[in-house]
Formats: sequence, C-alpha cells, structure tokens
Amino acid sequence: MDSPIISIITITLNSQQFIETTIQSVIKQNYTKIEYIIIDGVSTDSTLDIIKKHSSQIDYFLSEPDNGIADAMNKGLKVAKGDYILFLHSDDYLVDENALENASHFLDSDHDIFLFNIFYCDNGRKTLIKPRGLNCWINFKTGVLHQGTICSRNLFKKIGDFDTRLKIAMDYDFFLRAYKNDIKSKIINFPLSVMRTTGISFKKDWPSLNERFSDERQVHKKNCDSLIKAIMYKMFWLLYPPYKYMVYRLCK
Repeated sequence: MDSPIISIITITLNSQQFIETTIQSVIKQNYTKIEYIIIDGVSTDSTLDIIKKHSSQIDYFLSEPDNGIADAMNKGLKVAKGDYILFLHSDDYLVDENALENASHFLDSDHDIFLFNIFYCDNGRKTLIKPRGLNCWINFKTGVLHQGTICSRNLFKKIGDFDTRLKIAMDYDFFLRAYKNDIKSKIINFPLSVMRTTGISFKKDWPSLNERFSDERQVHKKNCDSLIKAIMYKMFWLLYPPYKYMVYRLCK
C-alpha cells in the first residue's frame, strides 16, 4: 500500500517570532509525501518575508484578510489534496524530523481521527500531554489536542468544516460533532508535536477566560439535543465559571 499524503496546514498572523521554527519542522521531515499549506491573514511584521524565503518548499501560500481562525483553517481545507490533514499553527512545531514518518505507520482506513500526544512548551520547559479522546467527557470539555490530531480528509466531508461563528472553540465544536456522529478515533501513545503556551487558548486573564467560556457555551448550545443534556449544561455553567474564577484569584 502506498504511503498516504499528509497535508499540513499552518495559519498565521504576525508570527515572526515562531514561524521559522514551524516551517523548518515541516520541511525537514524525512517523510516525503507531505503537502504544506500556509494561510496568512495579511501579516504586517516580517512573517511574510520568512515565508517567502521558503516558498520553493511550500505547496500553497495565501495571504489575504480573513474572518478569524476558523475561516483561515477552512481556506486551508479548501485547497488541501492530502489523504490526511494536520493543523500545525504558527507557534507549534513537530517534535523531530521523524515525526510524520513514525505517525504514518499508525494511520489506517478504519479510523478517521488519530490522536497523538503533544508537549506543552512554557518558556522552554516541556510537559507531555495525552489526549483524553472522544468519549462522554467531550460533551463538557474538549479532550482533543488539535496540534497532535491527524484527521482523514473524508472526515470533513462527513461532518463539515469549522464553524466561523466561533472565535476560539471551533476545534472543540468540530470534535464534539465528530463524537456525536460516532466517528471512529484512535489514541496513539506517541508524541507528534510541540505546542507553545503563547496562543489565545492559553491566556489566563479573566477577560480572556470569559471570552473562551462564551465560545464554549455557544458550542454546548449548538450541540444540545436533549432536555437532559440541557439541564446538565445549565448545571455545568452554574458551577464551572465560579470554580475557575476561584482558581484564577488564588493564582494571581
């Protein structure tokens, strides 16, 4: 059987600090059947210069205004031709040059989602994080790490693209929809990528946390399909924000 093509999609905006590392981690892969796509939201720093320096090793590049992260991700999906898709954003990078070669051996036609471990990188300190997977807990909080998740391209035909109405939790909504549609997934105890704790989902100030909660509430409302689940969501949102606020105050 031929090795599958893996499309890697990087979305970026004013990412001059990290984009070089992201690109290098992709173009130095020993796995050769890679399609590399970069979608930029019209960066005004030196990001575009860094990307253009590697233009011969990038299969598709677009820089134009977008309507947020989900819109940029959907633009990448629209042009992707690979058998599998991996989103590796501009502050993420693959663990080493063998990452995709090793990961490719776990891909099979019986599953649409492959969940790998990742490392959180906080000021150079790395912590191994394992996905919880697609189980009942995902009804409340995501257990999927998108930087460590490879999806079949057919999955997007089955359940659709990312919801552009969501600013932060579009990946949570996507994988919750996958769970509700009984999409088969597989957890693989193998590290695929490194995620820096610099993105929007890692902001710990209370206004940013509230913005994330607002997005997650929208996801729950959108995917609520029973009275029992509506009651459970109501209880969750009565208890969870006060708990997080208490933690926030203690950590200040």
